[in-house]
Amino acid sequence: MASPLEDDVFERLKQKVDPAEQTKQQEELNARLFTQHKKAQERLVELIDENTSLPVSISSVRILHANRTRRTFLERIVDPLLSSNRNEPYTLAEALNEIGGATNKLNRFGIFKSPISVFIDRPDPSNPSTTPTDIDVYLSAFERGTYTIKTGTEAGHSEADAYINAELRNVFGGAETLNAHASLGTRTRSAYSLAFDTPILSNPDFKFQVNGFASSTLKSWASHEEALKGGNSKLTWLSETGHKHEVGYSGIWRQVTSLAENASPTVRADAGDSFKSSITHTWVNDRRDYPMLPNRGYLIKTVSELAGFGPLKGDVAFWKSEAESQVALPFGDTGITLTAGLRGGLLYPLALRGSSTPEQSRISDRFQLGGSTDVRGFRLSGLGPHDGPDAVGGDVYAAGGASILFPLPKVGKDTPLRLQAFVNGGRLLSLKGRDKEGKMDSGAVSSNMKRTLSSLKDGLPSCAAGFGLVYAHPIARFEVNFSLPLVMRAAEAGRKGLSFGVGVEFL
Repeated sequence: MASPLEDDVFERLKQKVDPAEQTKQQEELNARLFTQHKKAQERLVELIDENTSLPVSISSVRILHANRTRRTFLERIVDPLLSSNRNEPYTLAEALNEIGGATNKLNRFGIFKSPISVFIDRPDPSNPSTTPTDIDVYLSAFERGTYTIKTGTEAGHSEADAYINAELRNVFGGAETLNAHASLGTRTRSAYSLAFDTPILSNPDFKFQVNGFASSTLKSWASHEEALKGGNSKLTWLSETGHKHEVGYSGIWRQVTSLAENASPTVRADAGDSFKSSITHTWVNDRRDYPMLPNRGYLIKTVSELAGFGPLKGDVAFWKSEAESQVALPFGDTGITLTAGLRGGLLYPLALRGSSTPEQSRISDRFQLGGSTDVRGFRLSGLGPHDGPDAVGGDVYAAGGASILFPLPKVGKDTPLRLQAFVNGGRLLSLKGRDKEGKMDSGAVSSNMKRTLSSLKDGLPSCAAGFGLVYAHPIARFEVNFSLPLVMRAAEAGRKGLSFGVGVEFL
């Protein structure tokens, strides 16, 4: 029902007035209605604040408009809210907090339109089964469309591609997702994948995924193409303290093919097929306020992989581990931020089942370092061991960098645009102590790994400095930098001048 104020304004709007006067009256109405709404909201907040300790009991929870979602899926989310399923009574503050938590959980499944509206009402007082403290909760959750299809183009450092992505949502009524992706590009010649993702026990923080894929990638820095076909499955969960874990298994057939005429002996030795069977674990503790362009906070991340050991089989065997950290420190409220990061990794060779001799690592498994998203000022895979024209990768690496980011003059600190000045560097080494055939005694691997790790600090790391422009989009970070290599070893490939980078993780 309209208020007397609204009736008066609407009646005057019906009269014949010139457009300018009508616009003025409409603006006056909008301003008064906004003021009324704001006062009502403020009064509601005051009433809640004054009655936070008021005892209440949630007698029912109804989710409206969720027609395609399974009832059993929703019951696992809302049943814990019901007072009949609790041992302790609610206060009003506790009830509102629990309702907000359930609403947030529904939002994180990604199958409902945001925001989800919450309504609270008293049950019918004539119902003898109700009590004066009972409340009914209504959640208005409109479902998103069943599918999304996206097409587009992407451009990055030394690469451009076109893609199509199709996603089916809520496939079986339990927030399941089926995602199909295909792309064609200049470096990643082709890539196809099909992934099925489902939450477990109606928990958006506990998911299972199975994925099949095939791709062909041109690796111009090592004179070959790499074709991959395989699949993986993984279990991901988020702990109560905000730590993300991922455990998975992958089986991948790899082929080093289409060698260039001038391909090095190292690349030719790894040409052909191999099969990797491995288990992985990833741990992420991300406390940054905005990962693409952090102003404060820190990141710690580890990735570990065990391949070809025991029942895993395959024809490659190793332990591979990487660690990454980043910290962001603001300079007051100026919008100026210092970010610093460190990365490192090692690949420890193991013997295949039935053998006692660890095999040499393959180019498909070794680390690569250098490029616009890690050590700027060097070409893609420009650091580390080279054989003729080819960057053949390494078994041990360490890299670090620091950047100072400034708001653009006259643009402001609240925009995603920043100027940056940076310095970064790193070392990439192959494992010491191998014979001419690339083999070594299993007892010597440990001592040789220690020697290699110790060599990381011999001399200055390859490093570069520069400045540039950073733009943080919600899905990726874009950088245009001018870089100048300061220290560069023989055979390494520096990149003086302008470079363009796009990615989600930068050193």
